Amino acid sequence: MGSLFVEEKCIGYYSSRDRILLVGEGDFSFALSLATAFGDASNMVATSLDSEGMLEVKYMSSARANVALLKLKGCTILHEVDALTMSQHPNLRHRVFDRIAYNFPHAGFVGREDNSYQISLHKEVVGGFLRNGRNMLTEKGEIHVTHKTEYPYSEWEIVKLGQDAGLKLTGIESFNVHAYPGYVNRRGAGNRSYETFRVGTSCTYKQWRSLKVLAGGAGIFLIKFGFYVRVKNTVRVESNNNNAKVSVRLIEKKTFFLK
Repeated sequence: MGSLFVEEKCIGYYSSRDRILLVGEGDFSFALSLATAFGDASNMVATSLDSEGMLEVKYMSSARANVALLKLKGCTILHEVDALTMSQHPNLRHRVFDRIAYNFPHAGFVGREDNSYQISLHKEVVGGFLRNGRNMLTEKGEIHVTHKTEYPYSEWEIVKLGQDAGLKLTGIESFNVHAYPGYVNRRGAGNRSYETFRVGTSCTYKQWRSLKVLAGGAGIFLIKFGFYVRVKNTVRVESNNNNAKVSVRLIEKKTFFLK
């Protein structure tokens, strides 16, 4: 009788056992890097804002070839997915993921990168992505945003955008583009969309859903950054910190959720 054990394969911060949603893919080379490492991409959904036709215009044959290989490996490909409304997309609205990743989000070129209006547009994109992604996570799922950290990109305040979206920062990890063989970071906008750009000092911001539980009654308990298990009149909260396990006795049986 054959073994049911499936070997876990990892690349960077991603595992073949994760349900992965990739947002804002350019020529789909990042998705293909993960899929090649896993050998099978049936655990992945890769999306782009561009239509299938626009991919040809921006990235010529590279996107078409990458998408074809991804489909052969079982990856679900979705075009014209807006990061700001993705949780309502008909192919995504009923799905949850262990990892949701957006590499080098960008609002398009309106002005210089240090222009305050340009920065506000970038923040709108990232904030909208985080708010949507929060509703698409599994209990222990993470949202990853990878971007440059030097000025003016530091003005995007990605950590604060996550907090505003109800997310908790769990880590900031250095991003090494060479850890993902075959990945080509392209500009993706303007008349030089096919060109690459300097990654420089970049990091992956890892954020986790913050669940707030309010117990009614004479006392109010606000519990953040965990998930709850209801046991009779007790709520046990388990966070992703190894030493954080708390039991709270409820005044009443009724429990409410704050979104």
